[in-house]
Amino acid sequence: MIKVGDKLPQMILKDHKGNDVDSNSLKGKKVLLSFHPLAWTPVCKDQMLSIENNLDKFDELNTVCFGLSIDSTFCKNAWAKHIGIEKLQMLSDFWPHGGYANKLGLFRETEGFTQRANVIVDEEGKVLFVKVYDIPQLPPIDEIIKACS
Repeated sequence: MIKVGDKLPQMILKDHKGNDVDSNSLKGKKVLLSFHPLAWTPVCKDQMLSIENNLDKFDELNTVCFGLSIDSTFCKNAWAKHIGIEKLQMLSDFWPHGGYANKLGLFRETEGFTQRANVIVDEEGKVLFVKVYDIPQLPPIDEIIKACS
């Protein structure tokens, strides 16, 4: 599993609107990758909304935030509209199925979805923070904001 001090592998994924997101274009910003197991589930909804509702704080901390799961871009786009996500980019690790999460050691092979986890990298792509949460646990937003400080 990825750990503090590691260099984040390059990430090229589509967001929920079909746009490519390349981690190489994020140099100079901290990055929060907030992995959630599946769209359309209550804790995942709360996880994504907690980030959406705190994007101004993350902006102040020079941090770009992404929500990631194995759901397709079409599914994530419908879900974003349904739960009221307006600014947070939600990335699809759909194909190859969980490929990026697997590179980070965050893919749960048995269930076919990702861990609930947060990975924060510095402005040069070096990992500052990694935490895996129990699937039913909502990651505390204050902990994530503090880790970005």
